[in-house]
Amino acid sequence: MSHKYKDFEPKWFTEVAPTDSYRSIFKWGDPSENKVPKENLYKMMKKKFNLTDEDFKKYKSEEELGLEKVEFNCPIKLKEYQIDKIREIVGKENVKTDDYTRLQVAYGKTMIDAYRLRRKIVENIPDIVVYPRSREDIEKIVYYCNEEIIPIYVYGGGSSVTRGVEAVKGGITLDMRPHFNKVIKFNEKDQTITVEAGMSGPKLEEVLRNAQKEFGAKRAYTCGHFPQSFEYSSVGGWVVTRGAGQNSTYYGNIKDMVMAQAYATPVGVIETLGYPAEAIGPSIDEIMMGSEGTYGILTHVTLKFFRWMPENHIRFSYIFKNWQDAQNAAREIMQSEFGFPSVFRLSDPEETDVMLKLYGVEETVLDKAMSFKGYKPMERCLFLGFTDGEIGFCKNIAKNLKKICKKYGAMYLTGLPTKGWEKGRFTDPYLRDNMQDFGVMTDTLECSVTWDQMDRVHREVREYCKSRPHTICMTHMSHVYPQGANLYFIFIAKMDMEEYIEYQQGILDNIQKAGAAMSHHHGIGKMTAPWLEAQIGKNSMDVFRALKKHFDPNNILNPGGTIGLDLEESEKRDFVNIRK
Repeated sequence: MSHKYKDFEPKWFTEVAPTDSYRSIFKWGDPSENKVPKENLYKMMKKKFNLTDEDFKKYKSEEELGLEKVEFNCPIKLKEYQIDKIREIVGKENVKTDDYTRLQVAYGKTMIDAYRLRRKIVENIPDIVVYPRSREDIEKIVYYCNEEIIPIYVYGGGSSVTRGVEAVKGGITLDMRPHFNKVIKFNEKDQTITVEAGMSGPKLEEVLRNAQKEFGAKRAYTCGHFPQSFEYSSVGGWVVTRGAGQNSTYYGNIKDMVMAQAYATPVGVIETLGYPAEAIGPSIDEIMMGSEGTYGILTHVTLKFFRWMPENHIRFSYIFKNWQDAQNAAREIMQSEFGFPSVFRLSDPEETDVMLKLYGVEETVLDKAMSFKGYKPMERCLFLGFTDGEIGFCKNIAKNLKKICKKYGAMYLTGLPTKGWEKGRFTDPYLRDNMQDFGVMTDTLECSVTWDQMDRVHREVREYCKSRPHTICMTHMSHVYPQGANLYFIFIAKMDMEEYIEYQQGILDNIQKAGAAMSHHHGIGKMTAPWLEAQIGKNSMDVFRALKKHFDPNNILNPGGTIGLDLEESEKRDFVNIRK
């Protein structure tokens, strides 16, 4: 909870939702945890959206709080003998058919998902939910479902923002969380760990941090992979969507961490070899990563791990006078070959204005010093992050980074803004639920750009975002490379779902038109799939389809639009619409 407001405070909903309710499904994270906008952020939203306190005195709709018990009428279409066979494979207790369980694994965490759950719109749900206990269970299920032509979907952590988990064709959803989350092998000599795909991010990190106790290791380790969804994401989800954590500038994306994988497919098991490098034909690892459950069900993955040395975090934050100077400094830092920071986040002027409020910098001595030295609101840009690695390496990065920032006119802000960012790095998504109660939407889209493209993509996408009146559009670069970066667009506005869908589609259109990659790390899922073929070209898409035909000739694995493999041209734009 935030500090008490001095003036009017909306009646934010901070109670624990009933355990069998719609809200308990769409709410982000821990059922008992909430986060509400700070007072200065609330006042900024009112001003930007041309609203008053009156607009926040009652919820958009009491019914849309989602406190009702989950109940719906979606008949199970599987035959009883088919369900009995799956019960025989995994055990009767590991097959669920109740309404709540079926709905819980059907949606992810986009605004579209939350909207449907608030409106009790139930669609694209599995007939049954299955909790596999082992790799053998999954292989048997894939074999049987291929014989019976039963669709299979997978639910890992539930934090998909691409509609990736929706069971469009019914069938079964494998929920990996209850049982399929064990360590298979810890290899300190190679610095690798093999785990089941359902292992959560926090559990993997806990195991590695406690490696001395768990495995008799010499020291503590880290996975190095910390997406914002870290607390509610799974290792399997990271891999099949080609994810990236917030520390990726140093540790790399998940593709850089994967050593080997095993998949259950309708044509048999696919298992890669796990060498540090190889030249034995095209990479099967690369083919399977990013396939989002359409080529096979990921069962095991071997990941690299790293030494855990938190004492070597050197936090930094700087303020630049403008976006162009900030970009130039960022590029020089990444191309100067003295090493890379771990977290590297550079906010444009509009995001900087919001971040200074969120991180407690506004109205402090630092804020006054910035103004005194000519760093103007809505022009200045905040750069923050920290280092990871050996102490001498970290000190060298901090020294050279400081030199480059100074060269481009930046003012040092100490590590305080970075500490503020760290405090909220995993909890900021909690803000969404409370704001949506009052009809305020917030969501994100991201893309990958080269330095040469950066100005055009930033300018053109933001021009579209800001063409809608009374809309906040925050933009930052993160996941930075010598050749470019990820650009993240976060929009906040008071709008209904029809407006939201049209607006989101327009952003995707403009990202593609400006020449950026449609996703850097969120994946494609079913939401972005209609844009994929235009992005990569028909010949490349035909390669994807040929691989699908080989691995899954009966189209039982995540069918219904995932990465566009079974979307007809006429369906592409219709697919992104939802029932009213």
